[in-house]
Amino acid sequence: MAILVLGGAGYIGSHTVYRLIEAGRDVVVADNLQTGFKEAVHPKARFYQLDIRDKGALDELFRKEKIEGVIHFAASSQVGESMTNPLKYYNNNLYGTMVLLQSMVDNGIDKIVFSSTAATYGEPERVPILEGDKTFPTNCYGQTKLAMEQMMGWVSRAHGLRYVALRYFNACGAHVSGKIGEAHDPETHLLPIILQVPLGQRKEVSIFGDDYPTKDGTCIRDYIHVTDLAEAHILALDYLVAGGENNVFNLGNGVGFTVKEVIDIAREVTGHPIPAKIAERRAGDPAQLIASSQKAIDVLGWKPQYNDLYTIVETAWNWHRTHPHGFKEE
Repeated sequence: MAILVLGGAGYIGSHTVYRLIEAGRDVVVADNLQTGFKEAVHPKARFYQLDIRDKGALDELFRKEKIEGVIHFAASSQVGESMTNPLKYYNNNLYGTMVLLQSMVDNGIDKIVFSSTAATYGEPERVPILEGDKTFPTNCYGQTKLAMEQMMGWVSRAHGLRYVALRYFNACGAHVSGKIGEAHDPETHLLPIILQVPLGQRKEVSIFGDDYPTKDGTCIRDYIHVTDLAEAHILALDYLVAGGENNVFNLGNGVGFTVKEVIDIAREVTGHPIPAKIAERRAGDPAQLIASSQKAIDVLGWKPQYNDLYTIVETAWNWHRTHPHGFKEE
């Protein structure tokens, strides 16, 4: 029986495929390559180029392959874009998931692990954030992800689907082999943006606000290595295969770093001064977001291996300096 990874040519999806292959699993990847890269797909995985909004293509895949369970990364994920183009997010994320779940029900596939987000919480009511805390998203991206979780809940009640939603925090780093890593266009994540300075692709880093109620005035975030995220998805699917009930888990390191601290570590790793300037706050940026991942540790047996920020930055730098233009031709 194979595992289907939707969005398996994207950043977190491709790392999950690598971990599955390394663990000896049979893997099928489906991706429309809208933001993913064929070059990121592990050569031992069977690849289908399709869009999850195409039910006929999904039905055909499910008929052709014997799928044990689905890991679902296929969604649009840029917070800023979701606010300027919300209908794209409702179409790709919500409608796409509706079509996927209908195809799963029709083809008797009853297990799904879903890539959710800490953005479902909005402004946290406490730190660290627990899974039972209120969900009140402050952007359209987070709202669609929460609605996708809720959709799975109702489909579960009606059709017996079982699901795990993984709400994760700031994914970063790259595969230790240096073969795959983060490649977005445009890039919006902090660490790749910082590393564009020593690569000569930008002159300086902008720090959006230095007057937050934190130790150095800059935002605090919980950074989690992409391979640790990948491992959690595999553990979550194994949990469902073993009969586990519907569940939601936070994924983070439980430790927060300020923007200035991340830049300092990047300076240390790269040996580059990385100039930084203070810019205005961005609307909707909470002062700090830190996860409690104790539930994932207790229930799934998850043990993050890359919980040191220096190591995380080092893996990212190893990827970016050898692939300064990502998967594109040099």
